[in-house]
Amino acid sequence: MDQDSTDKLGFTRRALVVSAAIVPIAAIRSATAAPTQPTTALTSAQLELVDAVADRLIPKDENGPGASECGAANYIDRALAGAISAEKAAFLEGLAAIDAFSLKSQGKAFAELSDDAKDAVLTAMDNGTATGFTPNSRGFFTRIRRLTLEGTFSDPYYGGNKNFAGWDLIGYPGPRLATSAEEQKMHVTIKPIHTSAWGGAKNGH
Repeated sequence: MDQDSTDKLGFTRRALVVSAAIVPIAAIRSATAAPTQPTTALTSAQLELVDAVADRLIPKDENGPGASECGAANYIDRALAGAISAEKAAFLEGLAAIDAFSLKSQGKAFAELSDDAKDAVLTAMDNGTATGFTPNSRGFFTRIRRLTLEGTFSDPYYGGNKNFAGWDLIGYPGPRLATSAEEQKMHVTIKPIHTSAWGGAKNGH
């Protein structure tokens, strides 16, 4: 997919990456405390579906890895088991609706579709024309897109941004207490430190 061209879902990869600048803060603020150990909320089939959706929202291309490679699905799984557990029931209903609409409109479950067919399903959701969603497909599309962004670009402690790939993609070097005068100069590439805000190279993988 061309970085600057508008894709079938009505937005560009560049727009997604640019919008991710605010995601790490939002993701951290959404949790009351850092999880002490990994927990899960989704079945393997549900996790596969979330991963398939994330893979089409932020696909891998010549600029770097996509949401799937960054572990966005793992982030969403853990978030549903913890910080946003109150959303779990509604989220699972949304996932079921995706597969139901995929079967109705494309003849297969979402994860089994071709990339073009997956994009057609997501486009219908984005447009609010996909049926079977409560209250509508647009609302669930917006929510899973937001969580995908968080899982791709937030602190890896929460289970996404695997191997700091999301931060590398947007050129974020990682949290630090201070920067040198050299690092503050224009057009200077700051060496990434690949360290979680929670200390060390911790992550939720």
